[in-house]
Amino acid sequence: MKKQVIATLFLSTIVLSQVGNVATISANDTDSKIAAQDEKINSIAAQQASAQAEVEALQGKVNAIYAEQDALNAENERLEEESAQLSAEIERLSADIVSRDGVLKEQARSAQVNGSATSYINTVLDSKSLVDAVSRVNAMREIVSANKRMLEQQKLDKEAIEEKQIANQEAINVVYANKQKLEDTAVELKTQEASLKAAQLNLAAEKATAENEKASLLAQKAAAEEAARKAAEEQAAYQARQAELAAKQRQAVAPVISNTVAAATPAVETPAQAQAATSAPAPAVAAATPAAEATTVATPVVTYSAGNTYPVGECTWGVKQIAPWVGNYWGNGGQWLGSAAAAGFRTGSTPQVGAVAVWTNSYYGHVAVVTAVNGSEIQVMESNFNGNRYVSNFRGWFNASSSGIAGYIYPN
Repeated sequence: MKKQVIATLFLSTIVLSQVGNVATISANDTDSKIAAQDEKINSIAAQQASAQAEVEALQGKVNAIYAEQDALNAENERLEEESAQLSAEIERLSADIVSRDGVLKEQARSAQVNGSATSYINTVLDSKSLVDAVSRVNAMREIVSANKRMLEQQKLDKEAIEEKQIANQEAINVVYANKQKLEDTAVELKTQEASLKAAQLNLAAEKATAENEKASLLAQKAAAEEAARKAAEEQAAYQARQAELAAKQRQAVAPVISNTVAAATPAVETPAQAQAATSAPAPAVAAATPAAEATTVATPVVTYSAGNTYPVGECTWGVKQIAPWVGNYWGNGGQWLGSAAAAGFRTGSTPQVGAVAVWTNSYYGHVAVVTAVNGSEIQVMESNFNGNRYVSNFRGWFNASSSGIAGYIYPN
């Protein structure tokens, strides 16, 4: 009996010892899991802080782009208003200059016919009395003085129109540069916003680590990152297209139309032949005779003027590239008829090879150089037609009278 009690006590001691060890192991295991969970939570918090910093950085970039776009749009509105005011002043000065030129030329012709050297003598001899002679001489002096004032005003107006044309062209060029920058930043904005969305979803996924939504958020994050990748590819493609366009603009693709064009042997050209000529590798430049007979002329060698002040890729730039005789600082295409007339160039309504065709049926207007004429049909070389910002023949033959052309500027 005593042995059995001793054995029981011994067994109880062993069991209690083992229970104590299990309790100790269980406590240590719980502490370890708590420590691991704390470490995981701390890690998630650190990741969240990093993701939040990325979101804030991207949001700053997006905000900066929006602010830049707002500033550029505001500047464009101001410059376009300034350009419109300058255009009105240029138009008024141009009309005054042209009108005054006509008066002065008429007076010069009258003086040549009547003999200005004997005007004073004839005036005195034809007078009925001394008082009449003095009155007539004073009247002639007043006419001479008025002509002198007119010439001085003509000089001042020409200087004023030149200054205003330069200021107007500078405003126009800044507007076009701003528009290009807005187009560029719009592409960049799309990329940055896609990246921002990816970062925001990444932050949401990190915050939802302990929730069942994480898998869905991670899928959205992957989709957003894919969208950001595609946006980056689109931006790269856009930049490649811009580089390709710049290369086209640098190419010598348009013949310069000089003041004189060497005519070859006359040849009759039917409308069907004229249409086929547009698809030939090197079309000849042709001018129609009054009897609808087309005359083929040699294509001049391409040269470029170093002094082209117009925005690259615009229609005004393209015409200056093709026909260097046109002036700088003539403004938007719709302003060219008035500017050219003020500069002494002839204008009219009849198409001629080498003339500049002017459209005024839009805010900016449009200009192109006539390269061929066949009755009412013409061909032109131009830039920025249907968004193609380089020089080429984009239209082939078309009807000049129904195309909205306001007039033509002829080389002197």
